[in-house]
Amino acid sequence: MQAWRVHDNGEPGEVMQCDEVDRPTPGEGQVLLKVRAANINFPDALLCRGQYQVRPPLPFTPGVEICADTEDGRRVIATPVLPHGGLAEYALADASAVLPAPDALDDAESAALHIGYQTGWFGLHRRAGLQEGETLLVHAAAGGVGSAAVQLGKAAGATVIGVVGGPEKAAVARELGCDVVVDRHAEDVVAAVKEATGGRGADVIYDPVGGAAYAQSAKLVAFEGRIVVVGFASGTIPSPALNHALVKNYSIVGLHWGLYNLKDPAAILRCHETLTDLAAKGLIKPLVSERVPFAAAADAVQRVADGTTTGRLVVLPEGAGR
Repeated sequence: MQAWRVHDNGEPGEVMQCDEVDRPTPGEGQVLLKVRAANINFPDALLCRGQYQVRPPLPFTPGVEICADTEDGRRVIATPVLPHGGLAEYALADASAVLPAPDALDDAESAALHIGYQTGWFGLHRRAGLQEGETLLVHAAAGGVGSAAVQLGKAAGATVIGVVGGPEKAAVARELGCDVVVDRHAEDVVAAVKEATGGRGADVIYDPVGGAAYAQSAKLVAFEGRIVVVGFASGTIPSPALNHALVKNYSIVGLHWGLYNLKDPAAILRCHETLTDLAAKGLIKPLVSERVPFAAAADAVQRVADGTTTGRLVVLPEGAGR
């Protein structure tokens, strides 16, 4: 079979190569999956660079989120077990972590549902306790992670402010349903959000960016608000001023969604059932901006690494996808 593999750490476009390899053999508790679609995530770029918290042995196949078929014919979504990731014709996954793909979503959309939307749901509901009528601010609102948070925020009855970079991404954020869109390239984010909220700020701020975005969040969080730290796509990890959190009465909450697989796996299943129901009602739908041919997988990972994409890039093996 064909598989994209990383033999040395570096930039995805330079270190990923398409190899002819044997089909992987499932270990105890694992299943073999025929890949229908593989969604590209920022962690795939970090894996290539050797900067992710998990460092699989070289060579490995990236691709941490897929829609696939089981050997007994079920259409499922899964997070593959590295080093046998999803950018291949076949991948491996833990049998206990395989979930049914929603009927309301096609293969590319289903492949983009699991990590981003589970992260969004746990971040907004379990960690931040977002309530109907509150104001939610989402950084990088037109990106893969941010677009999921926007849709989930709207589904929860929140007023959603999306912060984006550039007019193209601003248009996408409006199409997603953001009530207010702020282009950080053309506007003063702090001033624009203060004006939109009457000076109050946002009750919940969803931040997958870090760096300068976090500094803005600290200025914009409302009294008793919550800043959800999701990731650091900017490459800069901020150092919060805890005295500021004290005098302004707000919370800084971290979210490492993967820990729930270990600490509370039943919650993962409950969340998936909720997301499936929301998809069936048309309240959420992964923003798949491009369906990428298998031959262009390395370029797709590099583009996600460079932060030049909107929504999701999903790789389709030849002959796969519906």
